Amino acid sequence: MVLPTGPVKNGTLAVDGKRITATAPANAPHIDVSNHWLVPGFVDIHNHGGGGSSFSGTPDDVLRAIRTHREHGTTTLVASTVTDEMDLLVRQAGLLSELAEQGELAGIHFEGPFISPCRKGAHSEGLLRDPDPADVRKLVDAARGKAVMVTLATELPGGLDSVRLLAEQGVIAAIGHTDATYEQTVAAIDAGATVATHLFNAMPTLGHRSPGPVAALLEDERVTVELINDGTHLHPAALELAFHHAGPDRVAFITDAMDAAGAGDGRYLLGPLEVEVSDGVARLVEGGSIAGSTLTLDRAFKRAVTVDGLAVGDAVAALCANPARLLGLSDRIGSLEPGKDADLVLLDENFDLKGVMRRGEWVVAPRLP
Repeated sequence: MVLPTGPVKNGTLAVDGKRITATAPANAPHIDVSNHWLVPGFVDIHNHGGGGSSFSGTPDDVLRAIRTHREHGTTTLVASTVTDEMDLLVRQAGLLSELAEQGELAGIHFEGPFISPCRKGAHSEGLLRDPDPADVRKLVDAARGKAVMVTLATELPGGLDSVRLLAEQGVIAAIGHTDATYEQTVAAIDAGATVATHLFNAMPTLGHRSPGPVAALLEDERVTVELINDGTHLHPAALELAFHHAGPDRVAFITDAMDAAGAGDGRYLLGPLEVEVSDGVARLVEGGSIAGSTLTLDRAFKRAVTVDGLAVGDAVAALCANPARLLGLSDRIGSLEPGKDADLVLLDENFDLKGVMRRGEWVVAPRLP
């Protein structure tokens, strides 16, 4: 078991109802998972969909996407939107907030439309707009208290005022899809921004004369950096650089998944844009930009340990404890401790997923000898 203090061999974990308990209930059944790893349920703070469905769709679409990622170990999930017409985003915020109120989602992340056309990635340029605080507030209000994060290009007009507004509202201001300089990024962090949206991607590269946002985001202890660890978005050396400078307590692995996660290759939509997925890599049909990922967090975990060489405890921090802390949910999720939700992921000795429990109920029941 991977506990906050580190891995423990031959450990025992007790579950009573929806919670982890200090002692096993009387006559509780025992499951022997020798030669396996038991880690907390994964927490994804940046995810657009999966299972062939997106978080921009119908309630059934959203539930299908949630279920797909739960089956891959993500027991806590934030639904991310993609740039669209403001009225459509407001309407979608209402739908997603209802599912958050029901406990299906941990909240809403608005990625766009307040981003730079220079670094738009897979967002429709014609729908982008400056981060006017009134528009930012409109989306936050539409989420009815369930907005947890907004990604902004903070160098745009209204950017710093919007960061301050979000901080006052208790919503994470994330710097991303940005063309900001180093100095502009420092100013945004000082104004209250605390997350780097998929660090390195959709922002200027690190330069020795113009260090840009990457240097500012890595060096500031107030910032948590998102990383997409799928082998496509980042070279292993870039991931190592981020871990070295930010440290294991300031990294959050995300999927940035779109519809194709868990669904296979083919043609999909990301917002209003058409995407072609080939060999598991999603790219816009027009222009060829990478369009999110097909990643699931069980694959991100396995890659972190078996390819990137991270310690298992550091991988657990990046997939569980750190994003839980960002969401203000460390009292409930993110670690295996008595009193917390019984959100568990069971992995074999090769770090392949064998079981998922959410709030005391098996999502994927382990099949053991």
